[in-house]
Amino acid sequence: MDMEALMAQASALQEKVSAAQEKLGGMHIKGIAEDGACIIDISGKYDLFDLKIRDDVMARGAAAVAELVVAAYRDAKAKADAKIDEVMGEATAGMPMPE
Repeated sequence: MDMEALMAQASALQEKVSAAQEKLGGMHIKGIAEDGACIIDISGKYDLFDLKIRDDVMARGAAAVAELVVAAYRDAKAKADAKIDEVMGEATAGMPMPE
């Protein structure tokens, strides 16, 4: 493969990856703990959009609140990771990757 073709491929890949990252940044992914007692809304880049905690949870104390926030974040992150794999896989599909 000549250098010009390789540079064109690299440029096309960079554009697709940039578009995929922009798409991920605008996605809203919800993590839910304890049947909606705590809901976290993050982007596909893990930026936090929103955090909701039901009033009855607050009465349980700080440790319980923290536990639910962590559980909701883990749920959101797992969903975001799957979405990242999907979107980035689509962006790089068919592109030869170096071994």
